[in-house]
Amino acid sequence: MIMLNVNTYLTSNEGIGGTIRNKYEDFYVEEIPLYKPTGDGSNLWIFIDKIGRTTLDVLLDISRELHISRKRMGFAGMKDKKAHTRQWICVSNINSSDEEKEVLELNNKIHNTKFLDVKRNQKKLRLGQLVGNKFRILIRDLDNIEKSCTIAKEVLSKLELLGVPNYYGWQRFGKPRTNTHLVGRALVLNDLKEAVRLYIGDPQENEDKRVFEARNEYEANNLEKSLNLFPSKMRYERIMLKELIKDKRKKDKNSLELDDTSYKKAIFSLPKPLQRMFVHAYQSALFNKIVSERIKLGINNYIDGDIVVDNDEHLIHNKQSEELNDLIKNFKANPTAPLYGSKVPISEKKVGEIEKKVLKDENLNKEDFLTKKTPKLGSFGIRRSIRFNVWDSTITSTNDGLIVEFSIDKGSYATAVLREIMKKDVI
Repeated sequence: MIMLNVNTYLTSNEGIGGTIRNKYEDFYVEEIPLYKPTGDGSNLWIFIDKIGRTTLDVLLDISRELHISRKRMGFAGMKDKKAHTRQWICVSNINSSDEEKEVLELNNKIHNTKFLDVKRNQKKLRLGQLVGNKFRILIRDLDNIEKSCTIAKEVLSKLELLGVPNYYGWQRFGKPRTNTHLVGRALVLNDLKEAVRLYIGDPQENEDKRVFEARNEYEANNLEKSLNLFPSKMRYERIMLKELIKDKRKKDKNSLELDDTSYKKAIFSLPKPLQRMFVHAYQSALFNKIVSERIKLGINNYIDGDIVVDNDEHLIHNKQSEELNDLIKNFKANPTAPLYGSKVPISEKKVGEIEKKVLKDENLNKEDFLTKKTPKLGSFGIRRSIRFNVWDSTITSTNDGLIVEFSIDKGSYATAVLREIMKKDVI
């Protein structure tokens, strides 16, 4: 199965194949912060080292141990679960030394997580406050390491010159259970019951037997049986089920069935970053489809009708084609594709035809992204670059395979780089 809605390569080199993530330590990610904490202020920033855990899981564990709301915790970007990662997180409003001591005492008590540095700062850490991420990834199981090294260097040289297709990777959609974008589509279609069913139910054969049975019980409307079967690690399904069961008990007294209000409560019982992820994932799946077609026209050149942004993501107006081409080739500007939303502008001419066709094929219009039944989860949409910059790349041969190191812009996926090198699906 290829990366969701991705069917185009930018480079024509032979792929080296191989495998990644054989061990968590094979895939190392470190955040490049926009700025570092000053040492003063009421917000406690923590530089964490974690292995095999999502950012959100770590935040939930810390907030539970401190008996505080998750809303008091912040982070700049979500990091891979199947990886060894380092990033800053933040606990706001830590005013006393006793409160700070309580946080520090959690070091090495949060599963597979260490605190490498703790500093105060005047401002909270917010989503998106980072430059990018640097990666060190070991590609194993190569037939010919030296030949693979030569190919990988050639590919990376081309990508540094042209840019990398800005595809969303599997982390955005989930793997092996790939349905986050389908939950998002149900929300866009205002089918809240289906959105919840897709998340809690919708059993898939490749899942653990107990989880498969739990999802089947949900499909059969046996909510309490479903809850009892879901293991504790399936915390989000369990959160939603508890909300549904509580509402069902109230409605049973009046002989009422679960309705949109019930399903809305279940959705909004999830942490806000996860709530927002559903529609974002659907937007991302459609974005991938557009980029697959758009890069066939060239990734580092202006096509008549393109909407172009500068490096601060501001739309560029009143520039001639030649000027735009020069800016793009020098990485001072980028062509874009839409993350569809109610107010996002659509390109014109040949590029616009690609963007309009994707909407038409989905039988949607822009206004559907208002998600009228769950307006907090709707989106005005934005234009996103069809490529990203890669820098500081190196390739090192080892007895185990190739160590590939590079840095990329925030919001971009290392798997898009690896896909060009390996010429295979990369998870």
